[in-house]
Amino acid sequence: MPAACPCGPTAARTTERRSPRVTELADVVGRYGPAFRRTHRLTGDQLKALDAIEVCRTAALGGHTDACPHCGYTRQSYNSCRNRHCPKCQRLTRARWIAARKADLLPVPYFHVVFTLPHDLNALVLHNRRTLIGLLFDTAARTLADFGRSTFGGKLGFTMILHTWDQKLNAHFHLHALVAGGALAGDDGSTRWVASDAKFLFPVHALSKTFRGKFLAGLKALRDAGDLTLPAAMSSPATGKPLAALIETLYRKAWTVYAKPPFDGPQRTLEYLGRYTHRVAISNNRILSIDDDDVRFTYRDRRDGDRVKAMTLPAGEFLRRFCLHVLPTGLMRIRHFGFLANRRKAVLLAQCRRSLGAPAPDPPPERTTDQWMLVLTGRDIAACPRCGHRPLVRTELPSARPPLRLLRRAPPTLHDRLPQ
Repeated sequence: MPAACPCGPTAARTTERRSPRVTELADVVGRYGPAFRRTHRLTGDQLKALDAIEVCRTAALGGHTDACPHCGYTRQSYNSCRNRHCPKCQRLTRARWIAARKADLLPVPYFHVVFTLPHDLNALVLHNRRTLIGLLFDTAARTLADFGRSTFGGKLGFTMILHTWDQKLNAHFHLHALVAGGALAGDDGSTRWVASDAKFLFPVHALSKTFRGKFLAGLKALRDAGDLTLPAAMSSPATGKPLAALIETLYRKAWTVYAKPPFDGPQRTLEYLGRYTHRVAISNNRILSIDDDDVRFTYRDRRDGDRVKAMTLPAGEFLRRFCLHVLPTGLMRIRHFGFLANRRKAVLLAQCRRSLGAPAPDPPPERTTDQWMLVLTGRDIAACPRCGHRPLVRTELPSARPPLRLLRRAPPTLHDRLPQ
């Protein structure tokens, strides 16, 4: 089996100690963001993400003061920016997502399948994000659906999650898919569940070839329709021969698709994949320091047994790489297919459970933010940490609006959508 996904969490051996000083992405943006914005042509989404990260959980966004009427203890808490690219705002979102998805689980094995685009396509994808990420989702989904029909004679159910980075923050476009081990077969009222092998779903070499063929056929169709913006290296000569040559090269290249065997029970699989759902390009705990206009952070070296090492980038280059992974507004990173597609999920999941003889699960419990924080951290934030009195008395703090840099920047031209 190929090496594990370069973006995801794995066990590793740390080769150095972290500094006790806590450094965050917000520190990098706050210190070096102004110069970076002046010297790079950024999209509105990238500017918005940088602004949000910089002011997240600061007085700029407002917040509240909690006071204990019993002992006089007070504390201030500031609001989160809730931007999906902010590493501080994803933990609660991820926990809620996992709780909701547990209600969709069936008592069957689940497989983790990863579809990866060759790095030869990185520049083209960066110039056509919506179009080619859409094509990536479509071709990977159709590949799985076709194998489900040919192998089981029915409809698969799976969820796909987009990642765009590797451990060094370079472009690395791939999809993580959580696939139920089996399919719902029969459209004549005699629906039944057709189970997969407990340890094997589909042959990955066949998946890879089919995925490659479907994606490149779609790429040709987009090229012929004039729906692609070409990077400078491909835009001349006007005949488009450089892109044609790339497509022919990619037909001869082996593409990477791999599948991990199922874990012990579907909930364990979902909790594992939950680590991938709301990840951002880099987490705060990977940033070691910012000194002398450099950012030092950890990465896993796949060529050296997944050892955790440190690398240093100039702050501008670090921010440029981070901005490569800011997605356009409205581009969905998590999508559901087959009998999990939102349009018919309730009906089809009920049919799956009847075929399997499985009871409908209890709906996920409704929790307030305070209750979620108790689940995630073990701390009751509604109680006074000094005397234990609850509830604390809350007073809202007004926000001081963050600088609206977007209003002071000219819109990027078509070929300046990403920092080069």
